[in-house]
Amino acid sequence: MLSLYRPGTSALHRLPVGVKLVVLLLSGIGLFFVANPFVLGGFLLVVVGLWCLAGIPPVELLRQLRPLLLVLVLLGVAQVVLLGWASAFAVLLRLITLVLLATLVTMTSRTEDMISALERAASPLRVVGLRPHRIAFVLSLTLRFIPLIKEKADEIRAAQRARGVERSSLALLLPLLVKVLRMADHIAEALDARGLDDGR
Repeated sequence: MLSLYRPGTSALHRLPVGVKLVVLLLSGIGLFFVANPFVLGGFLLVVVGLWCLAGIPPVELLRQLRPLLLVLVLLGVAQVVLLGWASAFAVLLRLITLVLLATLVTMTSRTEDMISALERAASPLRVVGLRPHRIAFVLSLTLRFIPLIKEKADEIRAAQRARGVERSSLALLLPLLVKVLRMADHIAEALDARGLDDGR
């Protein structure tokens, strides 16, 4: 359940996970220093191009964006009221770009490879008593949890449409919260069973 990895032979699949994570980190930082909507739009086009390079079907790209529509609308309205159209557009472009890039990294990287890369990056923290393996696992899990929540939201919407339930934020959020809590509980049980807290 934890893995969103899509097997493939593209250049992105073969690229070392550490490189992809560094690109994701630098992109996340860099995007917040860019305010020009045209430059941000260029970043988004590059990310869409990377999705195509990875060989992931366009329908999957749209499926990843669909659960964000409500968030984008609410965030966009708030930004327009507070900061104006240009700033609102820039914020939305940043959010879409980062979500698509993070999802692309998870879809082209195996879980074990991601944990290993994060553990190597966190290894210097041993000197202050922290456990690199635990840090790596938590960071990897966090990165994957966002797309998983989006998938659960898709499932709920599909079930509600099949039952003819009127679309509303409340009708989505309550069952989504229950699913997320159950998912977190199952993950916690799995971690206990595997003995994550093994002293590493």
